[in-house]
Amino acid sequence: MSFELTLLVLYSIGIVVLGLVISRRVRSAGDFLVAGRALGPGLISTTFLAANIGAGSTVGATGIGYQIGLSAWWWVGSAAIGSLILANTVGPKIWTLARDNDLQTMGDFLDLRYNRTVRGLIAALIWIGTLAILAGQLIAISRILEIVVGLPKWQGALAGGVVVMAYFGAGGFATAARVNAVQLAVMLGGFLLALPYAVGASGGWEGLGAMLDEARDPAYTEITGAGGRTILGYLVILVPSFIVSPGLVQKLYGARSERAVRWGVNLNAVGLGLFAFVPAVLGMIAYAHFPGLPDPELALPRVMVELLPQWIGLLALAAILSAELSTCDAILFMLSSSLSVDLYKRFLEPGASQAQLLKVSRFAAIIGGVLGILIALALPSIIAALTIFYGLLAVALFVPTLFGLYSSRPQAGTAVETILLSVLVTVVVYIVTGGAGIGILTPYAVGILAALAWMTARR
Repeated sequence: MSFELTLLVLYSIGIVVLGLVISRRVRSAGDFLVAGRALGPGLISTTFLAANIGAGSTVGATGIGYQIGLSAWWWVGSAAIGSLILANTVGPKIWTLARDNDLQTMGDFLDLRYNRTVRGLIAALIWIGTLAILAGQLIAISRILEIVVGLPKWQGALAGGVVVMAYFGAGGFATAARVNAVQLAVMLGGFLLALPYAVGASGGWEGLGAMLDEARDPAYTEITGAGGRTILGYLVILVPSFIVSPGLVQKLYGARSERAVRWGVNLNAVGLGLFAFVPAVLGMIAYAHFPGLPDPELALPRVMVELLPQWIGLLALAAILSAELSTCDAILFMLSSSLSVDLYKRFLEPGASQAQLLKVSRFAAIIGGVLGILIALALPSIIAALTIFYGLLAVALFVPTLFGLYSSRPQAGTAVETILLSVLVTVVVYIVTGGAGIGILTPYAVGILAALAWMTARR
């Protein structure tokens, strides 16, 4: 076993052991799903950041930076914008409803505001989309292990899936929130050290600029260089998704106060906005040194392994692994809560006890992990996987959630019609235009506008 693999294995074992120790405090589904509603702004911000800096924000965003340059900021930057809106509008309002009505999932809110049909429909869509994003994280882990030790894709995805299922399945959100704090420290430490060393290996900013001037047009180093359509595409998919994402909304349910929601999620937004520059610049550095990579998503692992001193490279690899694992547990959180509360308790066993829900939640986390591994083997790339999730989430959930929070007029029938219509319009536009959309509007933008128009007209 190589030194690099030994380090990653030991780190993974440490994360699992920490999770198992913390899980001994978990006694009920309430602990598992909302951490006893006891988290302060510090843990809210770290668990949000750890969940949001995942495969798409690291390996995927670096791959985008490799292709389009500094404009890759908008991939993570759009998530920061969505988080700011969540922190100061939707977040405090839905947290108050959760506290007053003992809500544990996004489905609980949809059931309270509309009816169980809306809840079941969204839960089914979330399962489909969420499995795709879980697969994206596992693909990222497999990319790391492919570069470091030459493991084939299926072995890398399997290894990542087993680790996250072990610690999250034991203790749920109560475990994940605290493990995420450790993962975030490793993650930020690794990336903050990796960036200056990678810039130094390129001859400093001037040297990097000279290398890129020879290889790319000037727009490559501009934050808007990719053009308005590309940037609008990121904004349309990601801003709404980070306002109404069930996994993030359910995390803020665990806050102990409205103040903890505002401070915690705002700190997360600032962190995301600053971090968004890191993968964009690392992608540009990768292009300067390794032009012609067969897969842009190999850019980040190549930089970590080949451009950095060994000890920095190893810390950075651990940082990437932390990013993917922390997002995996957020995804399993969505899967387990959706199945146990939104489907099992609401439709199959209304009288289920806390102990029964805890068992079902753990079982759902394991089943979700296994399915995520299988889908990871079928999907071609991280960004392809994430686009499925974020697009489905934005199109189906954004408009019904906002209208449900801020207006008493739309009824359940209108919400069901809106969800089905928006998804149908998106799929039709995607197929008819080959994914190009209409004018500057992507298929997802058209779907959201259709939802907005329908719900406005029908309310």
